[in-house]
Amino acid sequence: MEKMLVQWREELSEELTCDILPFWMAFLGDGVHFAGRIDGRGKAHPEAGKGAVLIARMLWTFSAAYRMTGRPEYLHAAGKLRKFLALWLIDPVHGGVYWEVAPDGSPVCGKKQSYAIGFAVYGLSEYVRATGDPEALDEAAVLFGSLEEHVWDAMRGGYVEALTRNWQPLEDMRLSEKDANTYFSMNTHLHLLEPYANLLRVWREDRVATAVRKLIHIHTDRLFDPQTGHLNLFFDARWQPQGRKVSYGHDIEASWLIDEAALVLGEPQVTTDVGPVVEALAAAAVEGLRPDGSLIYEYDPQTERIDADRHWWVQAEAIVGFFNMYERTGDEVFLRRSHDAWQYIRTHLLDGGNGEWFWSVRADGSVNRDDDKAGFWKCPYHNSRMCMELIRRIERLLTKN
Repeated sequence: MEKMLVQWREELSEELTCDILPFWMAFLGDGVHFAGRIDGRGKAHPEAGKGAVLIARMLWTFSAAYRMTGRPEYLHAAGKLRKFLALWLIDPVHGGVYWEVAPDGSPVCGKKQSYAIGFAVYGLSEYVRATGDPEALDEAAVLFGSLEEHVWDAMRGGYVEALTRNWQPLEDMRLSEKDANTYFSMNTHLHLLEPYANLLRVWREDRVATAVRKLIHIHTDRLFDPQTGHLNLFFDARWQPQGRKVSYGHDIEASWLIDEAALVLGEPQVTTDVGPVVEALAAAAVEGLRPDGSLIYEYDPQTERIDADRHWWVQAEAIVGFFNMYERTGDEVFLRRSHDAWQYIRTHLLDGGNGEWFWSVRADGSVNRDDDKAGFWKCPYHNSRMCMELIRRIERLLTKN
């Protein structure tokens, strides 16, 4: 096993530093005049707007890469992205971040999507972890304060999906066109837990710890369905589920992010309490595994419709989630599942010679070139984070052994 782990660590390191990050370094360019999108056939679209989620996820990626490797080129890239976020995306009048800006930096959509603000906190807090920059910490703290002041609905016990630029109710709160227009969603709460836990690493304030704690409980008590073991995805204002669609990628991603948040919080009882939910989510995600090691996208039990596409981010999260379960249980079945997902990625999703990964492989086995290679949603954080998480976890195992 040790030989396999050493080889795997080397493969992941090569993938991160020779494939993923060089692609995004080239994409970023000077950090100002880069195209907002590269389509699935490799064509750049300089006319495309730049989304807050893309910028924030890239900021997280290069900050984390610098923190792991110490390579100055990654710090330089992170600095460009932090500057872009501060100059063009943070709303100087109402706070929060714009959803999208035009190629010249002017606001295109000023709505306050909680998900996007959360990722800005994630990127900035990782930049603080990498650099100790007090101004970046101040920016992250202000964004956190805006979320807690305007987005947290204390009466209903959750974070509202979206508001207008000046924090007023918004009729269409959808994160994307394919999402339901509901008051609460799993996706937004998952991607607030993630940045809040990261912020707590660099800012041990009681109010941040309180927010992490309440988000953990939202996941275990509201989002998690104990009857199915899955997360429900959409909810009305009374926390009633709207549909029963299953997202296997979010189940396995949440399993390790909840675990991580509890560890960062550092309260033994919370760490103990999340254990059954973490393990149930990972077990439920196994329903989406296929013999080739891949994890399919979604299943709707009400219509019995299966979306068997293999999305890039789902495979990346499967690797981390199943490896996390191996660390929790010592069961080598989880280690094999994690490694099988990596082998699937290497065989089917890497765009050899051009860098980065394809968006997905369709159910029929064909490569999806219709969706972006880089853009509003196609960002480096899922796959780069997977590489960095696994490198760290493998090194920890090897050291222990």
